[in-house]
Amino acid sequence: MSDNSTQNTKSNKFIDSVEVTNDTLTSRGGLSLFVRYFGNSGLVPHLESEFGSIRKSRKGLAVTEIFKQLFCFFLDGTSRHLIYFDTLKGDEGYAAAIETEQEQMLSSHALKRFFKAIYWPVMHVFRSILLQLFLWRLQVVQPALIMLGLDTMVLDNNAAKKRHGVKPTYKNRKGFQPLQLSWGRFIIDALFRAGDTHSNHGQDVEKMLRRIVGAIRKHYRAEVAIVLRMDSGFFDQKLFKVIEELQIGYICGGKLYDDVTAYVSQSDESFWGRYEQSEQIWQFVELGDRRGSWKQFRRAIFCRPFCEDRQYVFDFQRPETIIYTNLGMGSAVDERLTACGRGDFFTPQALIKSYHDRGCDELVNRALKDFGCEQLPFKRFGHNAAFYYTMIIAFFLYEAFKVDVCTPVVKAGVYATTFRRKVIDIAAKVVRHAGKIILKVTGATFQALNFVHLWQKSAAPPQFIRR
Repeated sequence: MSDNSTQNTKSNKFIDSVEVTNDTLTSRGGLSLFVRYFGNSGLVPHLESEFGSIRKSRKGLAVTEIFKQLFCFFLDGTSRHLIYFDTLKGDEGYAAAIETEQEQMLSSHALKRFFKAIYWPVMHVFRSILLQLFLWRLQVVQPALIMLGLDTMVLDNNAAKKRHGVKPTYKNRKGFQPLQLSWGRFIIDALFRAGDTHSNHGQDVEKMLRRIVGAIRKHYRAEVAIVLRMDSGFFDQKLFKVIEELQIGYICGGKLYDDVTAYVSQSDESFWGRYEQSEQIWQFVELGDRRGSWKQFRRAIFCRPFCEDRQYVFDFQRPETIIYTNLGMGSAVDERLTACGRGDFFTPQALIKSYHDRGCDELVNRALKDFGCEQLPFKRFGHNAAFYYTMIIAFFLYEAFKVDVCTPVVKAGVYATTFRRKVIDIAAKVVRHAGKIILKVTGATFQALNFVHLWQKSAAPPQFIRR
């Protein structure tokens, strides 16, 4: 047998050595699209007017420049440690990608001084900006029905050293538990709270709802239909009365009291209905319920799964749920729902489906944690609150940027990790030629992302107008 004829030939594809380049390169070329979007949205002057007083000297960086770098820091997602800003400060390519002079890049010490300069009375400004962003998106989308979701989110800081406000939560972990109001994929209002603060604490929810509903009625449409979805943590007659006073609808999980389960168990089978969706089947019975301290009956729907994934569920394994609502009771919100073509919302099947869709509201919390972080960096409650609100605003802008600019490339529902891999983490080279600064990407990236189209869309976002 002849010897193997395969010969070892030296390929010219092999790398023989490494050297340093003086070219301005970055692996976060997609950030330039976001910076372009942020700069042209009209939000920059509003941030300057609201937070400009924090800047004590002209020698320091402009507040808008600090916020821009913070938003890019969250969108980048490489690290959640503030010390990472020291690394970015020495990265010429990163500075060029976000259109910032390298000497104006933030250090971790400068950033800590910025957050410590935000005293507690300024916190309402963050919520004001969130409200303005929400009204901006309402004008862009023009919804006939506004579906809101109310929930709390646990920020797990159990491994952190002693910090102000880090207390045991209902998940048996120490941390914070902010109250959040969401609309679709956007968090439109938030109240930063200690970990032991329960869902319906004090007047937090009432004040939040009055503020949001009042702004919608005044700055969007006075007669728009609004429906609020909540879990059983907000099951409270006083809250129901506030919602009914505001003339909005609610769909809220309730508590299974013994008298309710006893009544349902004795109900004739002819009173039971069926709701089917995909391979799931639920049984339900409709009733009016008035708790001992209530002054009126409220509509309630008792439901339980009958079949899951084509498998029948034994009676003793059926998780039972009761849903309370004011929809279909002839109130003002019913007229508004009928006027916008959603009269089908009054049926028990539609109400059960909407309550099950409340899981989509909870996915907003998951998306926020994927975008940002749970462990907050400071020891003082107020400083962590400022960091949290900055993260919420960055998350709102990220979701708006994804919808307004990047939907031809990625779906609007993707999480931040996927979005970063596809849009943000692209290699780019920044060159200066003939008095112009040019961002260059590879031909494959240019074609796959249709980069010219994204560049044009990021330059013409829907304009933010302060209401």
